[in-house]
Amino acid sequence: MTGTVAIIAAVAGILSFLAWLYNRLVRLRNLSRSSWSDIDVLLKKRHDLVGNLVETVKGYAGYEKAVLQGVTEARGRAMRAEGPGERGKEEAAFREKLPSLFAVAESYPDLEASGSYLLLQKQLAEIENGIEYARRYYNAVVRDYNTAAETFPANLFARAFGFGAAEFFQL
Repeated sequence: MTGTVAIIAAVAGILSFLAWLYNRLVRLRNLSRSSWSDIDVLLKKRHDLVGNLVETVKGYAGYEKAVLQGVTEARGRAMRAEGPGERGKEEAAFREKLPSLFAVAESYPDLEASGSYLLLQKQLAEIENGIEYARRYYNAVVRDYNTAAETFPANLFARAFGFGAAEFFQL
């Protein structure tokens, strides 16, 4: 009888541990998805803001069509990108185009002095800071999730339950 109780206790302990491990992986996966959603919201805000900036600059700098078109095309590719890996690549290309937009604005003192341009520029700086903070948080969560899924004993059953590695978001 004592042996049966010990076996039942051992099985219950193992099942409890596996349930705890499974729930931990679910929590970390959901946290990574939630933090990716935060990045996605900020990136969409930046895309909208840059669209407004392009329109503002276009009103002053009608002759700079190549620059405006390049920024608009890079913005479009970044908006269509899927997943952290592809999104990071397209966002980096988009960010490389932004200085050319500001260079155009520097050529037009009236534009640089306009209240709407200055407000958009300030909002863009705030969003960039938010993206950087959200990216660092997301990557920390992904690191914790990947580590939890790849270390023993979770690695023995993580993939069987659909816990694959999450992608980092790099700019």
